Formats: sequence, C-alpha cells, structure tokens
Amino acid sequence: MKAVFLDLKTLDQEDLELSALKSLADEWVFHDLTAADETAERIRDVEIVITNKVVIDAALMDQAENLKLICVAATGTNNVDLEAAKEMGIMVTNVTGYGTPSVVQHVFAMLLALNTSLIGYHERVQAGAWQKSSSFCLFDLPITELTGKRMGIIGYGELGQGVATVAEAFGMQLMIAQRPGSTEAQPNRYPLDEVLQQADVISLHVPLADNTANLIGERELKMMKPDAVVINTARGGIVDEEALVDALKSGEIGAAGFDVLSVEPPKQGNVLLDNPMPNLIVTPHVAWASQQSRQRLLNLVVESIENYIADASVRRRLV
Repeated sequence: MKAVFLDLKTLDQEDLELSALKSLADEWVFHDLTAADETAERIRDVEIVITNKVVIDAALMDQAENLKLICVAATGTNNVDLEAAKEMGIMVTNVTGYGTPSVVQHVFAMLLALNTSLIGYHERVQAGAWQKSSSFCLFDLPITELTGKRMGIIGYGELGQGVATVAEAFGMQLMIAQRPGSTEAQPNRYPLDEVLQQADVISLHVPLADNTANLIGERELKMMKPDAVVINTARGGIVDEEALVDALKSGEIGAAGFDVLSVEPPKQGNVLLDNPMPNLIVTPHVAWASQQSRQRLLNLVVESIENYIADASVRRRLV
C-alpha cells in the first residue's frame, strides 16, 4: 500500500514521533510542502493521502485511480471536494479536539500579557529604564487583574468551554453569547449585543462562515467598553480588521490579541501589522501549535488510517 503526506512541514518541525504512522503503509513519501501544480503527480498512484492545506478537488481525485482515503490533518475540510469524494467512493477524515489545551493557553497568554503590560515592561527593562529608576520598582504602565471581570465567549464549543473553565479559575464572570444567526432562545446564553456591551473581555471561538464573517465590525466595536479586550484565536475575517485598528487608535476599546488574519500568510501586508500599537498583539496562527497538540493531531490521523485498514480487512473477509 502506497501513501503520501503532502505537506508534513505544516505539522512537524522535526519534533514529532512518526514511527506509528510510518508502520501503516508499505511505501511512504513525505513532502515538506506541495504546490498546486505538483499535487496530481504526487497522488497519482497512492491509496492514502494526508493533507493539511493542500487542495484536492474533483479533477485531482479523478486522476488518482488508486485513491481510497484522504486524511485531512486539520479540523476544517474546505480544501477537499467532499461531494466529489463521496461520489467516487473515497473516504475523507478529519481530526477534532486535539488543540484545546494549546488554544486555551494561548488565549490567556495574550490576555495576561495585555492586562499586565508584559511586553512593554520587558522592553523598558531591556532599554535600561528600571536600572535608572529612583524606586525599587517601575510600574508606570497599567496592570489590571482578571478577577471580577466579565469574560464574553462567542462560540461555546470545546474551545469556548475550555476558555470558560480557565476564566472561572481566574475568578472571572462568564457571559456566553447566543449562537450567531440563531433566533432561538438558548438557556444561560445572552444576546450578542448584550455580551458586547457588558463584557470586559471578548474571546472568539466560532468558525468563519456566512453568518460570522465580519461578525465584529464598526457597530459592534462601538458597543464595547472603552477598556474591553478582544481576543481572536478563531479565524481571520470574523473581525473587521480596519474597524479594529480604528477602534484601538480612538480608544473605543482597550486592547486586542489576534492569532489569525484575514489572509495568511500576510505576504501583501495587513492593516494590523501596518499599525503597530502597544495595545495590540499579533501572533502567526500558532495558538494550536504546541508540540503536544501537534502530536495529538498526528496520533488522530494514525487512528483514522488504522480504522480504514481494519474496515478494509473486514470487507475482504466478507467477500
């Protein structure tokens, strides 16, 4: 059985254990990355394909006569034509739930850094300001406790629930927003506008879809408290980036921490990168990327392939 991993570098930085994966096929080919014009040749004769972000459409599947299983090494499957796969009898699997501890940790890393002016204090020490201080400490940048603040969570799946658990451990009060676009009343949920108006922190955990694109725009930002903090570890495009920069500059909100941008990587620039501010932290889509999280992801891919092999064995015995 032949198998190929089209973009291993998007997952492995030579710090993952691959032996279990390698044992599942007679012949493996691992590519760091795969360009669009390389995909057809690389999947032509294989039975199993693993892809993180490489697009596999109907035309490519049609050319890959031996293809039986596509493992998406991510939760989102928008890079695979699922309808075409179904019509051709090609199984498609994805992975879920692998990154919760890593994402939750990143949410609070950004939130704590912003609330304690951590980066600003580090830069002042490096510049020699503490060394020149007339007092034993230097606290001319704001430091705010999380205890007693309201945490507004938009998107209350596994990630949102993980953030809620840690928020409560910090002594924060929870406000869980109603599902975007839903008109049905949900127990213990608040209308989005109410969450935006009352929360001290907004943490986003919804997918990017028609009902969440620019969910937070100029109107919504104007509703927020002047010291509110917006944390986005979900998807770029959920927040209007231009409006966010304007809100930060004008003092309509207090701070923001973003791990995602509307276009990634931002090779043509981005308004959040073009306007550096002390109350804005941008990280390169790494909330999910702890070593442990990536290993869990890989282990789930292994499980998918093991299940496929077991099912194939059963089908052979039944014939």
